[in-house]
Order: sequence, then structure tokens, then C-alpha cells
Amino acid sequence: MTVLGPAEGFLGGLLLFFVPGYFVTKAVFPEWRVRGHEAARRLVEVVTLSFVTSIGLTVIVGYGLLSLAPGGFAAAWSDPVLESCLAVVALVAAVVAVARGAFARVPPTAPAPGSTGVEEGAWELSRELDRLGRDERRLEHELRVHGSDASERTKISAELESVRAEKEAVRRRREEEYVA
Repeated sequence: MTVLGPAEGFLGGLLLFFVPGYFVTKAVFPEWRVRGHEAARRLVEVVTLSFVTSIGLTVIVGYGLLSLAPGGFAAAWSDPVLESCLAVVALVAAVVAVARGAFARVPPTAPAPGSTGVEEGAWELSRELDRLGRDERRLEHELRVHGSDASERTKISAELESVRAEKEAVRRRREEEYVA
């Protein structure tokens, strides 16, 4: 074993399990920073996503090399084709990340959640229906509890009818979107 053996192993492990995924993550999410009150959560997200993405890239690149290379490749230190391909992927991702401002002093702004051009998706409509269902159940419970007070009962009944009408309108809108 040479003196470079442990260093080579460490650098090879980083190249296989972290570096390509890190740069791809920075290229896809250039606005993510590991600072401020969300630093610990963001660090866990970046490290986890980097690790998982690197493993996925290693599998995809390895499969591509096995399928496309005429003689295949030997996953050995004497034939570092996989590592070279992963280094190229990491380099391209790093260039894209720099171009998108991932390493700039001031991070780029994150796209707004609703800026896709679509008014509302199925997720938002489902959440709205869930919220209206909870409100409906709460009001029905209040109506049972406050059964003796006529003025309170009238007010709760009116609010319940309003929630039911809104729930029906949202349900109708969702069905129209699915038909279209």
C-alpha cells in the first residue's frame, strides 16, 4: 500500500458519494444557503440530497459505461473511467451552479411557489377542501353544543351554510379542471 492509498480512497469516496451530488444540488437550488435560523435544517437537506444524488449519478453513469462502452470498464484504480466521468459531471454541474449564482455573495431569489402560471393545482384545491371540511365539522359541533341559545344558533347556522357553499364551489371548480 502506498502513502497515497488512504488519501486516494478518501478522495475517491468523496467523488463517488458526495461531490457530483453537491454541485448538482447547488445548480438546481442556487438560492439555498446554510446560514441564519434555518442553517441546521438546510445543512441536513444539502448533505442528504448531495449523498442521494451522488449515489444515483454513480449508478446511472456506471450503467451507461457498462452499456455503451465497447469493452465495458473495470471498476479498479488502474481504470478510473467511472471516476473521470463523475468528475466531468461534477465539473459541468459546478459551472452551471456558478452561472446560476449559487456561490455568489448575495443568493438569487427563490421562485415564488405560485409563479408557475397555473392558478391552482390539485394539491392546493385538496388542502382547501380539507380546511373547509374541518371548518364544517367544527361548526356542526358548535351547533350541537350551543343548541339552547337561538341567536348564537342562527349565527353558527349561517356560517355553516356559507362554509358548505364555499366547499361545494371549490369541489365544482376541481371537477371542472379535471374535465377540461
